[in-house]
Amino acid sequence: MLEGNRVSRISVRGFAVASATAVTAVGSVVGVASGSVAQNNNDAEATAADTTLLADIPAGEQAQVQTASLTQQADAQAIAADASAKKDAEAAARKAAAETAIAKKVAAERAAKEAKERIEAKAAASRDTARDATSFPTQSSYTVAQIQAMARQMVGAGQYSCFSNIVDHESSWNYRAVNASSGAYGLFQALPGSKMASVGADWQTNPATQIKWGLNYMNSRYGSPCQAWTFWQANHWY
Repeated sequence: MLEGNRVSRISVRGFAVASATAVTAVGSVVGVASGSVAQNNNDAEATAADTTLLADIPAGEQAQVQTASLTQQADAQAIAADASAKKDAEAAARKAAAETAIAKKVAAERAAKEAKERIEAKAAASRDTARDATSFPTQSSYTVAQIQAMARQMVGAGQYSCFSNIVDHESSWNYRAVNASSGAYGLFQALPGSKMASVGADWQTNPATQIKWGLNYMNSRYGSPCQAWTFWQANHWY
């Protein structure tokens, strides 16, 4: 039986080769008639043999080859999808981080603005409730306690501490203090001292006039005595 099957298989293959040879021969004759170069019969036999061998691949193996190909395609698509998803996620994260940073900056700027407005409003309220220098009776001399009492009433409680710190460092509350080297004068060591005449001709002898000038200077230049004190701490002058 085995021998018979083999012969039959060989016969089929031989028939296929013979058929291919015959077809090629006819084609060769036609090719010569049309001016074409005839091909070698051995090439035709090899082609026929190859065709027969491909047909001999079992159907099961063909299915495995197709499955493997589809699997590779699916893997490639999955990898591409993962890469795209990762890229999209990174872009979304960068966008979210940028939006968060902008929101924080806006919030910080708003908070700083509100804080500044509160300080200015508080300083304005203190100025509104403060006594004017002319409301104090003039004296021939004044003690430190009397001068500080004037300042408390003129400056207001909210800014007095900062105001007092500056006067402590500039003159130790001596309204007749003179800087020997520069000529700076009074509680605030104004240079020249005569600039205090803008608020009163008695600037040399009246501490209330000096306090008024000093408070106006701090408010106009820094916004308030406390802001002036902050500057003084950083620079040791104001």
